[in-house]
Amino acid sequence: MTDHDWIEIGVLDDIPRLGARIVERSEGDIAVFRTADDEVFAVRDKCPHKGGPLSQGIVSGKVVTCPLHNWNIQLDNGEAVAPDEGCAATYPVRLEGDRIFLSLTPNEGCPNT
Repeated sequence: MTDHDWIEIGVLDDIPRLGARIVERSEGDIAVFRTADDEVFAVRDKCPHKGGPLSQGIVSGKVVTCPLHNWNIQLDNGEAVAPDEGCAATYPVRLEGDRIFLSLTPNEGCPNT
């Protein structure tokens, strides 16, 4: 990835612990999550089950629970937790100090659903 793939989206304190912030895109919104341990993950804001807004889900550890049908999605790889099957695209995130940078190029391995 080159530097122009990354955008600055704010600082760590812009996202509440166990919460999310949305980066709006015409191709589909990206939910940027902050865990209790201040880890930051970015996932397409669309549950692979019925398209529910993951950004409105409950974060526990490194998993978000979709608010529509309680599917659990792993924040680090976008995979649904068994027995459910499916995947939400994930995006690279990096921290520089307290500044958050997001790549708009999804990680490989999951369709951009």
